[in-house]
Amino acid sequence: MPVFRYTLATGGGATIDAPDRVSAIRELARRGDTPVAIEPVGGPAGGSFAPRAAQSDGVSNVSESSGSGWSMGGGLSRAELAMLIRELATAISAGLPMVQSLRTIARQGRNVRQKAMLNRVIERVEQGKNLADACAAESSSFNDLSVSLMRAGDASGKLDQVLTQAAELLDRDVKLRRSVLAATLYPMILAGLITLAVIVIVTVIVPRVLKSVGGASGKPLPFPTRVVQGAAEFFGGYWWIIIPALVIGVFYIASLFKKPAFRLWFDTMILNVPLLGRVMRDVAVSRFTRTLGTLVNAGLPAVSALRVTKGTLGNKAMERVIDEVCEQVSSGATLADPMERSGYFPPMLIQIINLGERSGRLDQLLTQAAGALEDRTETSVKLFMTALPPLLVVALAGVVGFVVLAILLPLLQMQENIG
Repeated sequence: MPVFRYTLATGGGATIDAPDRVSAIRELARRGDTPVAIEPVGGPAGGSFAPRAAQSDGVSNVSESSGSGWSMGGGLSRAELAMLIRELATAISAGLPMVQSLRTIARQGRNVRQKAMLNRVIERVEQGKNLADACAAESSSFNDLSVSLMRAGDASGKLDQVLTQAAELLDRDVKLRRSVLAATLYPMILAGLITLAVIVIVTVIVPRVLKSVGGASGKPLPFPTRVVQGAAEFFGGYWWIIIPALVIGVFYIASLFKKPAFRLWFDTMILNVPLLGRVMRDVAVSRFTRTLGTLVNAGLPAVSALRVTKGTLGNKAMERVIDEVCEQVSSGATLADPMERSGYFPPMLIQIINLGERSGRLDQLLTQAAGALEDRTETSVKLFMTALPPLLVVALAGVVGFVVLAILLPLLQMQENIG
């Protein structure tokens, strides 16, 4: 079991055995001690620092360097943010004052970047700002969702409980994003290999084969052969134009995505793509439902919760629907009707929201619906992983078959002329 060295506010200190820092802080609080610093140390032999323990819910600890995965604008990654918020919730629930809790977390093996950020937060809190406002200034580390939850926790007087909910929400979001990445990584690699194989075949192999065949039969080459030969000559003769054009095209498309009208068109189109559109909808809806339920449960008004949750959808077409919902709810309408008219949200979620509004248990029902929608998302991702690679293989087989046909047809013509 890991060993932690701690320093108490009274000046004393010792070591404690615990599965992780959170458990160590909790045990010290149970004893009535107030730690101001706690650091992992090596085993009984001493010397080296032990690695930070992973969270018990299975979300692994990511690298603490500035290039760690899922980084938000050079600040904390989502996994790091979830870890920090969970530790803060534990410290506050253990009875530590806010500044002391933040100082304890800042001393727990944080790197220079994180310590500097936390010291700025501590300075703002000492100046009289609440936690939400102090963290809002660090927008590269704390997103709107986490800040809104902190503000709701301050207002409700249940900051430790709300922070625990925020950490669980961020953990789920990290796991969901990783599952989506795992689902798309293999198809992307396969698509890249297919493209590379086709380029090599068309530009290297085909010209050498057709060089000895072209014109030998005295007849015009078959249509597939002319297509492949033309493609080979084009790529072979104009590669110096094609490569810069591709680079310029990538930058041009990236600039188009910054335009709201194009992004709205693209996101609307992508939702209608078979298989992929369903995965995108399921991922967005499950994340939206879990986040909305957490915010409503934390005490935020429905409209405020919707405006914060809108950013978790990641799709402008669905975000526009939420904008319409906010406008109509502000005018006295229900949440369910405009969401149902959009066609983007599943009927089960619409019925649950409708029932939750009427019964006054919207937060509870949204949390229950989030679990069911996450299971549905997992099924959609698995289906996507299962179906897409064979489709790519079939596409590769079609391209290679066309190239082989382009080579064989002139050979058959030569054989007929010889016979």
